[in-house]
Amino acid sequence: MISTAKKQETAVLVAVTTQRQTSEQTQEYLEELAFLVTTLGVQTLQNFTQKLERPDPKTFVGKGRLEDIKTYIQAHPVDMIIFDDDLTPAQVRNLESEFKEIKVLDRSLLILNIFAMRAQTAQAKTQVELAQYQYMYPRLTRMWSHLSRQKGGVGMRGPGEKELETDRRIVQDRIAFLKEKLVKIDKQSITQRKERSRLVRVALVGYTNVGKSTLMRQLAKADVFAENKLFATVDSTVRKVVLDNIPFLLTDTVGFIRKLPTTLIESFKSTLDEVREADILLHVVDISHPSFEEHIEVVNQTLAEIGAADKATVLIFNKIDAYQPKEEADGLDENPEPIVLTAAQKLTQLKSSYLRNKADHVVFVSAQQKENLDELRRTVFELIKERHFMIYPNWLNMNHSGFDFAE
Repeated sequence: MISTAKKQETAVLVAVTTQRQTSEQTQEYLEELAFLVTTLGVQTLQNFTQKLERPDPKTFVGKGRLEDIKTYIQAHPVDMIIFDDDLTPAQVRNLESEFKEIKVLDRSLLILNIFAMRAQTAQAKTQVELAQYQYMYPRLTRMWSHLSRQKGGVGMRGPGEKELETDRRIVQDRIAFLKEKLVKIDKQSITQRKERSRLVRVALVGYTNVGKSTLMRQLAKADVFAENKLFATVDSTVRKVVLDNIPFLLTDTVGFIRKLPTTLIESFKSTLDEVREADILLHVVDISHPSFEEHIEVVNQTLAEIGAADKATVLIFNKIDAYQPKEEADGLDENPEPIVLTAAQKLTQLKSSYLRNKADHVVFVSAQQKENLDELRRTVFELIKERHFMIYPNWLNMNHSGFDFAE
């Protein structure tokens, strides 16, 4: 019997430790890159790192490490080589020449492929296709001939699957067409947002895979897709919620990530308008992640880039059930048995920690375990109520004692 199961593609990952990036950071970024690769259904076989003052302008890594990678792929069935930073057009050409039929991807192209896989609406699909063309345009010299030799798979989604000529004018025309198409879609989106302008708008933001969609499901009682993969959400999801007789709109948005391709930020402008035009931001953080503070900085920097840094914000530290205090994680020599804290003890410790002063409004929750959600609802309600009465000064306060959530 002939098996029709699709063969899982394999990859090796490559990163460089430079003066701007420590060895510890390199390892962490590689772990994140491996998670991105897993999200696409690709198996990581090996990591290669090298310390350099700066990436080699010709091949990203030095000659010695390049030979190490060649030796490895000669002995193992490797389908692609993925670099943790963006490659220049020259580096792409040189690396493709070195590795022949093996696909060469960088972090941006990998993220673009995940977005292409996750996009559901016409708007998101158009945004991703535009970002792909903008990314590939300066790499046309060998990109198209390289793609035409491949037989699909990761790195080949979207425009890579079409037999495109190497004529830059054709690609420019396609980019212009997609931009024009997005303008038309944006006009429709603007009309929809104007129709919702009489309601307070709340947007969930945060690093990718911090639990935004899970939190949205809890708050809106809505069937929103949530998965433990990076960029599970690409399309914005909007739900009407009623909290203590006051209606508002809650939006789940695409997650941010380190080194997010600038072409994606530009192409997803209309989607990010949901964040830009929101009255209140719920900044969700995975407190169980060892680099959660860097994640906060990445999100804050992205918010500043899109002009949304001055919004009223609730900083929500999620996944407190998985959080391990440093004392528990590190342990003590004289006490080898780790101290296991209850959920209530963890919450008490966190509320008295320095994290409490990270923002004007800070809440610690577990969306998955439904821990401390009442405090979050109270905090959000006070901000919503304030803005709602600015829109409707004569709104009758029904003084409901409970919180009523509805789709």
